[in-house]
Amino acid sequence: MRNLNRQQQARPARRPDYLITLPGRQISPELDARLITLTLVDKRGFESDQLDITLSDHDGRLALPSKGAEIQLAIGWRGEGLVDRGTFTVDEVEHSGGSGGDSITVRARAADLRNELPVKRSQSWHAGTLGEIINFIASRHELTPRISPELAAVHIGHIDQTDESDAHFLTRLAGRYDADSTIKAKHLVFVPRGAGRTASGQTIAPITIRRSDGDNHRFVQADRNTHSGVKAWWHNPATAERTFVMVGSDQNPKSLRGNNATEADALAEAQSEWQRIRRAGSSLNLNLAEGVPNLYPETPVVARGWKPEIDSIEWVATEVTHNMSDSGYTCSVNCEVIGSENSDVDREQADSDENFD
Repeated sequence: MRNLNRQQQARPARRPDYLITLPGRQISPELDARLITLTLVDKRGFESDQLDITLSDHDGRLALPSKGAEIQLAIGWRGEGLVDRGTFTVDEVEHSGGSGGDSITVRARAADLRNELPVKRSQSWHAGTLGEIINFIASRHELTPRISPELAAVHIGHIDQTDESDAHFLTRLAGRYDADSTIKAKHLVFVPRGAGRTASGQTIAPITIRRSDGDNHRFVQADRNTHSGVKAWWHNPATAERTFVMVGSDQNPKSLRGNNATEADALAEAQSEWQRIRRAGSSLNLNLAEGVPNLYPETPVVARGWKPEIDSIEWVATEVTHNMSDSGYTCSVNCEVIGSENSDVDREQADSDENFD
């Protein structure tokens, strides 16, 4: 377990470090130091990571990068090594100036979510597994699939992709099975949301954050007991009846709309919604005085030094924002409750007078 506080005592002030690679040019504190500000917003799922860099053009010798050009970024602290944060594609370039000198602002996004993924397609999938669908889509785009074993084994009775892009279809699948789907470094990744595990099923090493590491925090605890479980429906061809499965308890369940093709599909829908309800109970936002270059979404976070109600929760990062200049490096992290195991399953035939919420 990584501890952010372990080296903060009796050490000299840390200085930020970075390496920005533009077409034909590298920028670092030691080489062509031009950085004014850098902001990297790292999100999970198909929300594209965004990089904003403002560079000094005081001498007029910095060329404007073209739209579509690639930028490579590594960040960290001097003397502690750099962490590769990936490749980004330039979307927008701005040149501005005045009496204080000229500057160039570049906005770029994660480089993979482009080109063929927005193309709409129509295709039906029947009596297969989620892993087969992910592998097929990855192959279509010359990507390497990375799907967790438990999701790869999920049986899908039937699902249609009708005049729908692969990006939208993957997002819909991720929502249905409470997963995160993203493309990173030519890999199509499909993993359980908020589980704190890699696509291979390995647990991600948690980061311990102590209150002394941060400038401020915000903890919100909502009512988790609005629903006691989730009920999902499917049509049973053997009995010609509308049937439900339920996870959680039947005291005050949430009843989902619509019918599923199979019992397995209904169960997956109910479990996914139940996980979302349970994670939504609490949230935590931390602003750290010293940035953590290897902090990513889906990293488990251990909180120490706050109220017992905060420290006792198992957290997972959902979004991380890194802010850097030549004089400082901070970051903020949004956290939610880490995913928990699915609850017991109940199966019953629907009553004819069932009231649907």
